[in-house]
Parts: sequence; C-alpha cells; structure tokens
Amino acid sequence: MGCFWCTGNSSNRSEKPTKKNSIRNDNSSNKNKLNDQTQASSDALKVSPYDSVKKEEATKKDQLSLDVKNLNLNDEVSKELAQSFTFEELAAATGNFRSDCFLGEGGFGKVFKGFLEKTNQVVAIKQLDRNGLQGIREFVVEVLTLSMADHPNLVKLIGFCAEDDQRLLVYEYMPLGSLENHLHDLPPGAQPLDWNTRMKIAAGAARGLEYLHDKMKPPVIYRDLKCSNILLGEGYHPKLSDFGLAKVGPSGDQTHVSTRVMGTYGYCAPDYAMTGQLTFKSDIYSFGVVLLELITGRKAIDNERDRSEQNLVAWDVHVPVLARPMFKDRRNFSRMVDPLLQGQYPIRGLYQALAIAAMCVQEQPNMRPATSDVVMALNYLASQKYDPSNPLLSSRRSIEASTVNRNDDKAPLAADQIKSF
Repeated sequence: MGCFWCTGNSSNRSEKPTKKNSIRNDNSSNKNKLNDQTQASSDALKVSPYDSVKKEEATKKDQLSLDVKNLNLNDEVSKELAQSFTFEELAAATGNFRSDCFLGEGGFGKVFKGFLEKTNQVVAIKQLDRNGLQGIREFVVEVLTLSMADHPNLVKLIGFCAEDDQRLLVYEYMPLGSLENHLHDLPPGAQPLDWNTRMKIAAGAARGLEYLHDKMKPPVIYRDLKCSNILLGEGYHPKLSDFGLAKVGPSGDQTHVSTRVMGTYGYCAPDYAMTGQLTFKSDIYSFGVVLLELITGRKAIDNERDRSEQNLVAWDVHVPVLARPMFKDRRNFSRMVDPLLQGQYPIRGLYQALAIAAMCVQEQPNMRPATSDVVMALNYLASQKYDPSNPLLSSRRSIEASTVNRNDDKAPLAADQIKSF
C-alpha cells in the first residue's frame, strides 16, 4: 500500500527519477527535496511590483518577481508578500551564521536561530544551499504560499531575502523542534509523548491540512506531509511547515492535477506515485501514515526492521493474516501501539484512532475520508482526555460520549461508522 515500487534506503535522500516520476527516499530529519520540473499553471503565483514600497525593498521584491517570471509562475497574488530582509540583516541576526546558532540541515539548506532587532523577535532562518537538491522554485512557492496563509496550525513566514544569489526564509521560531524528534530515536532519558499529546498533535495537524484544502483561496495540496515537517511550539502546539512542494489543487470540473511525482518514500500515496495524478486525497494518505506513526511509534520506513515490517502501512495492515483482521481483533491492539506508552492509553480511543488511520491509507483514493471528517473525528478524540491515574473512568467517559455501538463493547467500529466517524 505504500510506494512499493520505490527502492533504496529511506534515510538517504536519493533521486531515482523515471521519465515522469521522482520520489524522495526519506525517513530522517534531513529533508532533501527534488526540483519539480513541471510547468506550473494554476499552482503558480505571480508577484506584482508595489509602487508604495521603498526603493530598496522594491528591488528585493523585483528579484523575487524575476524568479517568478523565469519559472513561468504567472497567476495573480491578491495579498502582499511577507516582509523582505537584506542579507546583511539576517547575517547580523545569526551572528554571521555562527555555529552555535545552527539548528539543523535539510534539503533546502541550513537552518539557524536568530534574533531580529528591528522586530524584537526570535526567528528561524533557512538559507538556500545553492548546491542542494532544492532550488529557486521551492523557495518561490514557499514564499507565495505562506504569504497567503494565516492559520494557527501553519508555521508563520516572517519574511524572506532574495538578494543577488542569496535566498533565505525567515520563520517564527518553534522551540520544541519537529514531531520526528519527539517520536523516533529518542535519546536516553527523554520523555516520550503521552497519548493525550499525540492526539492533540494529530488534531492540530489535521486542522492545518483542512485550512490548506478547504479554506485557502485557491486551495492548496501540501504534498509533503510527514513527521519532520510538523513543528511543535510551546505546549506541543503543532504547525505544518516546509511548503516548497505545495501545489494549487484542482478546481471546477477538474478531479486532479497532473504533475511529476514528488514526495517522500513511505508517505506518498500509491495512486499518485503510479499515475502522477495529484488530489487532496493524496495528502489524506500521507496524514494517515503520520497518524500511524503517532499511534505505533514506528517510522514510516524503517530498514533496521525485518523486511516484512519495514513499511509501516504494509506492516500495520497486512501482518499478520492479511488486511483487516488486525483491526477486528482487539487482542492485536497491544501489538500495534507504541510500547513507550507502557499501556497508558484508552482502549476505545486507540481503536478509533486506528480506524481513522486505516481509512486514510486506503489504496483507493475515493475510499479515503474528506479532510473535514478527519478533523471532526480527531477533535473528538483529542477532547477525550485520558487519565492514567484513573483509566477506568477515562474509558467510561469515552464510551458514554462515543457514537459507536454502545451495546457491544467488544464489537469493532462498523464500516459505515468508520467512514462517517
């Protein structure tokens, strides 16, 4: 059910393009992305010059306009861009990109923590690696997408720098880093995420995705949903980040957007991988993989496991005895849940979360739920707080509030109820 035709080590960002397809092989926090060579039409945005800005700022935005023109990104932008900065300002904010300000490195380039004096703000600054796998297209798409976006579950773009050959992005600083850092390969002594926090993160990420799909004008397909792109703020508040692969979704009578296949191995929907037809349900599949990671603690692709268990979706759905029996027998739940939870989770809440994930990773895209339905279901789950000191009371409250069959606690959620949550 995953992108099974792709091969290679998931921790290495290798490019293995066919004539029309190219999927990133990724399971680490390094997010190397491949250039999308397709000619953008409705997914591209055009920057218009602003007569009222200062000459220096206009020059910087003109450079971005030139990038847009060179990439054939020709649609209109109805909202002004994020603030522009000079390279000198961003160098000063990071102490000339000192090593002690270094936060990490991905496909775009290096990320530094900085402080902007004129806004009195701590920020994260990404500097484009001119020799990296991401390029000007991803930079431009990110600036244009996030300049239009405004949602508490999307990372805020403070500004950008497009000066000579320098390209930098300035974001709000997310102090807790990525979800990946709190879920996989925890250092000794690190506290694993509890059940309530996992459901809170899942619900918040779903709301961010719903905004992209249903609230943005035009609607946007994320195309790169994964744990390393979900950043966490204070209180583990989740925000989607890294929109370099985003595409404007189909509109009107269109059912999909045809494009070169881009994404991350293990998260890419099989229908998109095989046909190049991108839909909003492609994001739903990726979200289902992330939800499975939150539930099981496993990586989307883990080459250190036995071959039959390397692909999370294939392991979860097909082992053992093929397909749905894993979900029909409650005795399997303890095998699927993250052992780091040490049994501290609500049985019914676990099953409901697994039911949502199972629907999201259906092979047929029309069988996957709508984003709004996923949000509704996860908002409910996140509201059902599990109290490890009184698990029976937590379970009783969940049962009383649940819409599932209350007359048979052992019965699994019916198929029609799963679809409607």
